[in-house]
Amino acid sequence: MRLLDLLHRWTGGLLGLVLAMLGLTGAILVHRFTWIRLPHAQDPLAGDVETIAAATRKLMAEGGGKVDGIIYANPDFGLHLLRTGEGSGAYADQAGTLVASWHSQWERPELWIFDLHHHLLAGDTGETVIGIAGLAAIFFVVSGAILWWRTRRTFKFRLWPARMSRPAIVMHHRDLGIVMAPLLFLSALTGTMMIFKPVANLVTAPFSSAAEVRQAMAPPRVTSGPRNPDLDLTALLRTAARRFPGAEFRILSLPSKPGAPITLRMRQQAEWLPNGRTTLWFDASTGQLLAARDALAMPMGAQVFNTAYPLHAAKVGGLPYRLVMTLSGLAMALLGSFAVWTFWFKRPKKRAARRNTPPPQQKAAAG
Repeated sequence: MRLLDLLHRWTGGLLGLVLAMLGLTGAILVHRFTWIRLPHAQDPLAGDVETIAAATRKLMAEGGGKVDGIIYANPDFGLHLLRTGEGSGAYADQAGTLVASWHSQWERPELWIFDLHHHLLAGDTGETVIGIAGLAAIFFVVSGAILWWRTRRTFKFRLWPARMSRPAIVMHHRDLGIVMAPLLFLSALTGTMMIFKPVANLVTAPFSSAAEVRQAMAPPRVTSGPRNPDLDLTALLRTAARRFPGAEFRILSLPSKPGAPITLRMRQQAEWLPNGRTTLWFDASTGQLLAARDALAMPMGAQVFNTAYPLHAAKVGGLPYRLVMTLSGLAMALLGSFAVWTFWFKRPKKRAARRNTPPPQQKAAAG
C-alpha cells in the first residue's frame, strides 16, 4: 500500500498540470458551439439536398480551388466550416456566404483550444503525451479509490478545501476524487481509446476482435480519376441522399493526392458520433459512387468504439450531460493542479532526526 501511495503521489506531481489543462480545456470545449458568437451561428439546420448543394457549389466556386473540404452545419451550429489549408479556414452561412475567415488557428480561440486539448499544440508528439496522461488518469482513479478506502470514515465532500493547508488539500483531493471517480474514469478511458489502439482493442474485445474492428474502419481500396473542377457536386449529394435517406451531410473531403477519391461522411439518426461514420467514396473525375459504408452495419466492436468520442465530448444527452462532463473537467483541473501544488510547494517538513547521544547533563554525570 505504501508503494501504491508513492506511485500515486509522484505520478500526480509529474503529470498533474497536463491533466489540469486537459480538464479545463475540455470543460470549455464542451460548450464551444454556445460561445462562438458569429452571425447565423444559431440558425436552424437546413438539411435538404438542394440548399446544401447550392451552398457547396457557391463555396467551391468562390474558393478558387483552395477549399480542401467542408464540415457542414449541424443542429447545434448553423455555420459551415471550410478547410482551406494548414491552419486556415472560414465559416459560411447555410446560403454559402462567408461570415468569417482566418489564416492561422490563433485567430480563432475554439481552434487553438481544440489543438491544445488534443495535441498540446505539438502534433503527434503532443497527442502521445496526452495519451500517457490519460493512462495515468485511469491509474489515479483506480489507485485513488483503493487508497481512499482506508480513510473512508473521515469522508467529507467539499467543492473547495476547508483551508489552504496541505492536510486540508489532501483530504479535499481524496474525497472529491472518490465522488467524481466514475466520470473521471469515463473521460480518461474514452480519451485514451481514441489515441492508443491497444486500449480501444481492450474495450471492444468483448464485442468484436481487433481484426474485425480494424477491417471495418479501414477505407476501401478504390482508385479515382483526376479531380474534375467542374464536377457536378449536386448529383453527388443526391446520390448520397438516395443511398442513405434521412442521413445528415457532415463532411465533404476533396482528394489531396492523385488517385484519391472524394469522401463524404454522413450521420444517420441512430449514430451518436456527431460527424457520423457512414461514408461514401466517389470518383473525383466522374462523380461515380465507388463504395459506401453503413455505420449501423459495422461490427458491434466498431460501433462501441464510435461511441467513445460522443461520450468523451458530451455530444449526446443534451445540456444535462454537457453540464455533467463540465463538472468532470473542472474536477480534473482542481485535482491535477492541487496535486502539483501539494507535491512541489506544500510538501511536509522533514522531521528532525532524533539524536542518539545523551544530553550534556547526562554526559557530565557519566564523567
